[in-house]
Amino acid sequence: MDEDRPSTKPRLEKLGVKPGARVVVLGVEDKTFLRELKQRGAGIADSPRKNSDFIFLAATKKTGLKRLESLRRFLKPNGALWVVWPKGQPALKENDIIVAAIAVGLIDNKVASFSDTHSALRLVIPLAKRPKT
Repeated sequence: MDEDRPSTKPRLEKLGVKPGARVVVLGVEDKTFLRELKQRGAGIADSPRKNSDFIFLAATKKTGLKRLESLRRFLKPNGALWVVWPKGQPALKENDIIVAAIAVGLIDNKVASFSDTHSALRLVIPLAKRPKT
């Protein structure tokens, strides 16, 4: 596969959203994304809720990352918090998100093109810090 070519996978597959997933969407103003989630059969909320499979958080500045710590507790142990930010904006860069995530005990493990104008970075609870089942 040519690494310079954009993925042709549907967006929700790239993001890992399965049918029936519990999804929280915070500030992501993308009607097509919301429609895709509904079509996938995801349970969608616009405020944090316990045992979420996914949280999508829109951020445009470093200050928007202050919510990471409080949002972490709403994730299932194997859930993902995706930070969605505008591409090419100097106010927020991928490294800013990584630094903020590490500070609250999350790690990044995937970056994806969310849309033509936005990128997304997946943050998860490290395996060593997840509750043992």
